[in-house]
Order: sequence, then C-alpha cells, then structure tokens
Amino acid sequence: MVTAGVVLTVVYVGSPKSGSTKGNIGEISSSSTISTPSMHSTFTYSSSWVPTSTFSTSESAITDEQSTEQIVTELGSSLASTPSEPTPSPPAKPIYAPVVYPPAPALEPPKFGHSNGSISGERPLWGLTYSPYNNDGSCPDVNTVAAQLQKVAAATGHIRLYSTDCSQLSSVLQAITRNNIALDVYAGIWLAAGPTRMQADLDQFVAAAKTYGTGLIKGLSVGNEDISNGMSEATLIGYINQVRARLQAEGLGGIPIYTTEQDAKFSRALVAASDVVEINVHTIFDGYFANLDASVQSVIQRANNVKNIAGGKLVRIGETGWASAGNTGPSPLTLANEISYAQKFKCAAAAVGFEYFYFEAKDAQWKAGAVVSEHNFGIFNAGFVPKFDFGLLNNC
Repeated sequence: MVTAGVVLTVVYVGSPKSGSTKGNIGEISSSSTISTPSMHSTFTYSSSWVPTSTFSTSESAITDEQSTEQIVTELGSSLASTPSEPTPSPPAKPIYAPVVYPPAPALEPPKFGHSNGSISGERPLWGLTYSPYNNDGSCPDVNTVAAQLQKVAAATGHIRLYSTDCSQLSSVLQAITRNNIALDVYAGIWLAAGPTRMQADLDQFVAAAKTYGTGLIKGLSVGNEDISNGMSEATLIGYINQVRARLQAEGLGGIPIYTTEQDAKFSRALVAASDVVEINVHTIFDGYFANLDASVQSVIQRANNVKNIAGGKLVRIGETGWASAGNTGPSPLTLANEISYAQKFKCAAAAVGFEYFYFEAKDAQWKAGAVVSEHNFGIFNAGFVPKFDFGLLNNC
C-alpha cells in the first residue's frame, strides 16, 4: 500500500538546451535523490494518485553478451506469451566510454517495409521527441538533420522539438520541405535558461514559421517541466500569454499554444492558459512497479486522471519512455525491457486513443555529465542506427 503525501526528490542532470527532466509524480513510500557532478537543478515530485492494484509478473532482462539479433528473436517470442515463472535478471552494465560513430548516411526515401533486418512494418509510434544535437553537443547541419529525419519517418509521422536553438526548427522545416519527408512538427520554446533565451527562441520561431509556412507546424509548447524546475505557475502562464500575443500580432494565431508539464503540476489555471494539455508521464523512476505491465497501466491511468480537470481539451502525453541502460528502479534498464515497454505502451495508448510523443529518437550522448539512463532512451543509438526492429511494436 502506498502512503499519501510522501514525495520523491529528483535531481535533474543534463544540458539546459533541451530534453527532459524525468521522475516519479505518483506518491511513494520512500524518498530518494539522484545526483551527479554536473547538477543543474533539484525539484520534488508529488501527486494525489495512488495505485489501486498490485501485480506479480516480472520482465526478463538480457545480458550484455546477447546480440541484437538474439534480443529481437527472443522478444518477438516473449510478446506472444507470458512465462509461468518470472526469471530474475541482472541489470545492464553501464557504458561510460565515448563511442565513435560513422557519419550520417546519404539521403534516401523512408522505408516502411523490411530494411536490412532493422525496420519493418507500418510506422508504429504516434509521435517521437527529437533533439538533433551532435554527440559532442554541437549543432548539426541541415543535411545531417535531413538524413536523420528520413529514418525517424520510418517510425512515426509526428515529431516534438524542445527549442529553436542551433537553428533546429528552420533546419527541420527545410529538410522536410525539400525532401518531402512525411512528418508534422510540434515546436518548442525553451524557458529554463531565462527570458533572453526565451525571446531568442520566440524570434527564431516566428522567422521559421514565416519562411516555411505554418502547414507543417501543428503546435508550440512554451517550456518543458518548468514548474517542476521551480518556476512559479504565474510566471509560466505569463510566458504562454506573451507567446500567444506575439503570434497573433505576427499573423500566426492559428497555431495551438500550450506548455508541457508533469501531470501532477497541472492546475485548472494552467489548463485554462493552454490550448492543449500536454503532460510528461515517466514511471521508469517509480520504485514500486516490479513489472512493465503495471508501469504502463500507471501512465494511462494518470493521463486519464488529467482529463478530469482538462475541461474537454485534448490531453496529450508529451513524454514517456524507457532506457536501455543505467539503473533507476526495480525493473532492469535493458534493451529487451526498452522494447517491451515501448510495445506495451504503444498498444495501451492506441487502445484508448491517446496522442503521445515517445521519448526519444536518438540516444543523448550530448548530455554531458548525465546519468547513464539519460543517455540511453533512444530508439536509435547515437549513430542513428535502429536499436531494434520497429515492427515489433505493432504486436498488439
């Protein structure tokens, strides 16, 4: 049983450019803190949600010695049936050493059929978050972005950006337009670095929207988890209103404006300020889910709970995902569990009709000093090679 009122304290580590701060929002029976040498901010999560069921099925992990082919073959079989006796498995070994990856391949049309054993089937995900930074944190050129988006388009039809720095919004819109890539864009303005950066992001958004048109831009998130990082609700709502007023003055008033926050942080006032209620729901850090089925059910339940205050507005999941390495809780962070979580979540979200952005496209080696799990949420590795056959996600 979980006791109400106890919270989990999480330290967010990573680049302030863009990305995600993740942690538990449900109530738990203990508290814990994550820290690294490069700490940017500390914040506390809490919520009134309490799980009402218990589960006993556990997920199988894999060892580092297994090949990707073995992982895919074994997972394909495991999705069809549940073992009668759970088998405990050791956590994946963290990998800290930098890896040198080959340059991005030449542009080619998106492949929706079988592709050298790595991608098969229909595009399985509704949306995918995309941070285009090079592995060393530098900005990619438009050709690199285009090559990456050709691959992303094999997995989804919608991408979410967090910022406009590195000219990423312009590069994305240019790449999609010139190469006829089948993607829609949900843009972002970064608030955590302060008002000067916010204004620069807004100026770049307006310029990109006027240059490439608004046909591909389906929404704009003003900030990402800023209340969770200490910003007051009144300040955040002020930013949202400022952006909305600027876009209306620029003749861009048809674009939905909203923020993205953890589900427990949405009040009726924040809902009223947002055209869409976009929530980040990560259960990977929850200490009481012993298996992935319970973890996925929690995400769906929490998103459903937000509908109670949404006033009929669209509720969209802005982030959820699972890392393939690191250590955050009782369910091992392995490639097998990353695939299993993605498949189970995709099927659960599709069954109830939730739009969502799965976190994330590429392993984030650019997040200098971050914990191992933060580097390994991608469905592509840092060289933009698929980590598994995306066709497995369609096995609902």
